Parts: sequence; structure tokens; C-alpha cells
Amino acid sequence: MRHTGTKQSGFTLVELIVVIVIIGIASMIAVPMMSSAADMQARAAANRIAADIDYAKSLATTHQKAFSVVFNPANESYDIRETATDALVSDPMRPGRDYRIDFTAERQLSRVNIISANFDSHISNAVTFNYLGAPYSGKTTASASALGTGRITLKADNFTLHVDIEPVTGYVTITGP
Repeated sequence: MRHTGTKQSGFTLVELIVVIVIIGIASMIAVPMMSSAADMQARAAANRIAADIDYAKSLATTHQKAFSVVFNPANESYDIRETATDALVSDPMRPGRDYRIDFTAERQLSRVNIISANFDSHISNAVTFNYLGAPYSGKTTASASALGTGRITLKADNFTLHVDIEPVTGYVTITGP
């Protein structure tokens, strides 16, 4: 005669390990997604500025004349201009409108502040690209104003990012946490 004992319920060690591993993987995926809205806006603004600087550089080499990106930190804005005439460039994404980016007017960037736009401590807060795509501080391409250092500092809440422009090449990098 066979005797069956009382059935015990519970989890095996293997089942517990599998559940712990699944929770660990889920938390590794979820934690980076939980960054604040301010962090995401600052990153979006930095990426936009980097792309627009590259666009101005591309315009300069394509049209074989100087183009400037002029920052206005007090108004949280910047624009792209043809340097010789100081005329605003038309925005290719918004036909009939000037290429001016205003963080306060764009909901997805409204929490971002342009703390500074420093191009060799030049007072104009502008970087200009000559026909070869080389960067200069200010709205000039005089050899005395070749860019040595260029940095735009952005802040959203307690999150800070820097958009750096390399001398000679005009290569743009984003640094920060």
C-alpha cells in the first residue's frame, strides 16, 4: 500500500531565481526611462543646437559664403544668419518662416535655459562658419577671430549639458552627465 503524504505548496529555488532575474532585467530597462522631463528636454535642446550648428556649417560650405549661428541667452533663443547681409536664413522645415529657435515658444523645450553661449568670450554670442566650414568667434571670418573654444551651456532644472564646438573643424559634441 502506497501512502501519499500531505502536499506542500511553495516555490522551488529555481523558480525564485528565475523571478529575481526577470525583475532585475526589467529594472535595468525601466530605470533609464525614468529620467525627468527636464533631462529629456535638455537633451533634445542640445541635439537640436548641435544639428543646427552643423546645418549652418553645411550652408557655408554649400553656398561658399559665411553663415552665423547667433545666440540670445537672455531670450532663450538663437537664429541662423547669412553673415554678409545679417539676414535671417529661411527655415527649410517651415517654409516662409525665418530660422529662429525660441525655447520659450516651443512646448517641448520650454524648461530649457540657455545659460551661456561663449565663443572665445566674444560678446556677440555668435559662431560663424567660413566657406570651408571652419568656425570663427563672433560674426566675422577675420583670421584673428578663428575659434579657439566654443561652448553653449544648457540647463533644465538641475540638469546641465554643454554643446562644444571644436576649433578648426567645427566638430560638435555634447557633454554632460
